Amino acid sequence: QVQLVESGGGLVQAGGSLRLSCVASGTIFSINAIRWYRQAPGKQRELVAHITPGGSTNYADSVKGRFTISRATTKNTMYLQMNSLKPEDTAVYYCNADIAQARGTIPDDYWGQGTQVTVSS
Repeated sequence: QVQLVESGGGLVQAGGSLRLSCVASGTIFSINAIRWYRQAPGKQRELVAHITPGGSTNYADSVKGRFTISRATTKNTMYLQMNSLKPEDTAVYYCNADIAQARGTIPDDYWGQGTQVTVSS
């Protein structure tokens, strides 16, 4: 089994920064694409950032220039650095990863439990 556990959320004032971490544990052969999503109350879950196995990144327009997604492959850990936070960034943030548990197997889709980020004005 594979688990993703997020940490780093909390309450911050507008203009502040937070770094979210997501650690994958269990039987892991490879971690492929990694994504961070968020869901604000009453809204649909939206894709915030994406990083490919080769390191290419993509961001939602609303966070470009403020958020940075990264990965520490040797630690099975993924990060979302969030700077210049705005009240509209308030949401539950989820990490999501495509993880293969053995060589030659098709990666499965795994989700973390979510971490709350609240930005006060």
